[in-house]
Amino acid sequence: MKNILTIGKKSKQAFENLKKVKHKRINKTLDDYINLIIKNKKRIIIENAKDVKNLKRKNVLDRLILNEKKIEAIINSIKEIKKFPNPVGKTLEKWTGKNKLNIKRITTPIGVIGIIYESRPNVTADVAALCLKSSNCAILRGGSEAFYSNKILADLFRVSLKKNKIDRNCLQFIENKNRKIVDFLLSKMSKYIDVIVPRGGKGLVAKVQKYSNVHVIGHLEGLCHIYLDKESNLADAIKVILNAKMRRTSICGALETLLINEKILKTKGIKVINSLIDNGCEVIVDKKINKLFNYNLKLAKELDWRTEYLDSKLSIKSVKNVNEAVLHILKYGTMHTDCIISNNKKNTSFFLKNVNSSIAMHNVSTQFADGGEFGFGGEIGISTNKLPPRGPVGLNQLTSYKYVVEGKNVIRP
Repeated sequence: MKNILTIGKKSKQAFENLKKVKHKRINKTLDDYINLIIKNKKRIIIENAKDVKNLKRKNVLDRLILNEKKIEAIINSIKEIKKFPNPVGKTLEKWTGKNKLNIKRITTPIGVIGIIYESRPNVTADVAALCLKSSNCAILRGGSEAFYSNKILADLFRVSLKKNKIDRNCLQFIENKNRKIVDFLLSKMSKYIDVIVPRGGKGLVAKVQKYSNVHVIGHLEGLCHIYLDKESNLADAIKVILNAKMRRTSICGALETLLINEKILKTKGIKVINSLIDNGCEVIVDKKINKLFNYNLKLAKELDWRTEYLDSKLSIKSVKNVNEAVLHILKYGTMHTDCIISNNKKNTSFFLKNVNSSIAMHNVSTQFADGGEFGFGGEIGISTNKLPPRGPVGLNQLTSYKYVVEGKNVIRP
């Protein structure tokens, strides 16, 4: 793994070099990156086609595939990121302390950020732009299923860095596909990597928990819930639930478990479930719901409440009330995104206050769990950590801070 250690050393040096780069040059680099993507659209699509051809896990095809529309979305994301002011060197707060000390809290870059991710080439471009804009360096370890797509997007970014006389090692893409590299990044690179951001499923989560001695911004599973309350509008509920599940089934903000108040099972519940079935969703339900459908549906097991399907599948459970819905989410959820559909202020307030989600929603599709939709331009992931940053990790979340204390030769009595 000597080559990985070399990558780490180069990143640390690049981070020191980046401190000397003016922000205008960073913005110019992002402009050049946009232009390179536009000029190389055909090449990007050709490289992506290689990945699509080799793909074995068909349920991630939607995340993997790049077309004109998705490349345009990548370009627009970089444009939005570029518009933001420099997030580094901002005074967050200032005050005069005891003994006439002038104290300021000022934003600083984090350093070297390692990203371990699967299936989504747009992450390569988003991370590259966000990290450079926030004066951080990045080491990328993408999944083998998106190798060619990730590589060309990383290579084009490094071309734009070189063109603007910025150390190309501000972004490094690990080309070695050996799976042991992930273990090595987590366990042996704390000297070179300041933060690891994992974006993946249960296998990656297990590795992070087992090996990591680097601080983790956890983008773990997106086991998202919606609770359909007794007091809700049926037409609106169907619209939101269908969008949350079926708009794009493979993204981390897709609905995976629907909780329905048992008092409305025979009225709204049946209609909601039928609408899901009619739209091509396989439903997996508890005994009480299955009885209403003459036991013709697939019966849910304990494992289903813990499963992120990333497919046209949905587990559905009946609950007595909002309190039981919250208890279910606290037991099975992953602190990603959870929603209540309700017109009852008391129940809504209870839900939003008591779920432990990084994103708690009311009458909103869970598919809005996205840094771009939050106005961040892009994201490197959605943090399910309890400690900050939480939720979409955009530009401002990629900074730390330090305290600057000034005085006139003050000594402590």
